[in-house]
Amino acid sequence: MNIENLLRGNIRTIKAYSSARDEYKDTSADMVFIDANENPFQTNVNRYPDPKQSKLKERLAEIKGVNTSQILLGNGSDEVLDLLFRAFCEPNCDNIITLPPTYGMYTVLANLNAIEIQSVLLDDNFEPQVEKILNAQNDNSKILFLCSPNNPTANSFEASKVEELLNRFKGIVVIDEAYIDFSIQESWVCRLNEFPNLIVTQTLSKAYGLAGIRLGICFASEFIISVLNKIKPPYNVNQLTQDSALKRLNDVNKVTQEVNSILEQRKVLADELSKVSFVDKIYPSDANFLLVKVDDANLRYSQLIKCGIVVRNRTTQPLSENCLRFTIGSEEENRILIKTLNQL
Repeated sequence: MNIENLLRGNIRTIKAYSSARDEYKDTSADMVFIDANENPFQTNVNRYPDPKQSKLKERLAEIKGVNTSQILLGNGSDEVLDLLFRAFCEPNCDNIITLPPTYGMYTVLANLNAIEIQSVLLDDNFEPQVEKILNAQNDNSKILFLCSPNNPTANSFEASKVEELLNRFKGIVVIDEAYIDFSIQESWVCRLNEFPNLIVTQTLSKAYGLAGIRLGICFASEFIISVLNKIKPPYNVNQLTQDSALKRLNDVNKVTQEVNSILEQRKVLADELSKVSFVDKIYPSDANFLLVKVDDANLRYSQLIKCGIVVRNRTTQPLSENCLRFTIGSEEENRILIKTLNQL
């Protein structure tokens, strides 16, 4: 597969904006910096941040076992996904394929970029219907989005089905791994070099507890990353975000402890939910949340709101009728939830 042929015509020839820090990179040197029209008075953030986020990428590359040239960082995963649309999808011409029920931003970004959406429902086990997906593609199908572990269903897709799609889909396959740190499955990042059309996105918002700093991660081939670097805004990841992320990444042991605690609480919550009279089904979870089928999702959602508990009502989503989504909270939050549900 020649990935360059999948790019939009204008992207193939575009030249990246060259910032002051692209031209002179060593900001640690004992120099007088009067090249970037910055304010000279020290506020700790009066200088522009590293546009390549070098220190952060070096740490991520060490943790994930990839090269820094295979990493792109964005202002949240949503910016990363938007860059993929801009790189590969021609407005009012190309299409993407999504597998509902799934993360809603794929549709939002497609509409924003004037890209047609081909939707192929997951099967009753929330797995991709491989042949239907492949039959839905055409010459203008540029991106297939696979959210695994999937939101809102919480399951990871069977590896054999994902591999078949990587081999047979004629465009880019994006595997959204926002919840991979809670999964027993291996990340597809370790197989980047096998599939030229594979892009994996991750985030520091979930397991790393940094939703507020907005940092999304894209892993792909060096060629794809080089293209995305050309079209991203020069200073898309601010200095405060870079500093916070690096600090957290340097304390992986604590992150692991917190993830293990969430997994323990996930089991506790699932066990307790199974005893609630109006809970019909608890779907298996590979994420930090549970999808739960109840007797009347709208009623139970409203009752919980009145009791001061906010959950996510997913009953309007395909294959999710009367389903509520419960994020795994702290031990105390989960105790309050269970007590309230039993009182209802």
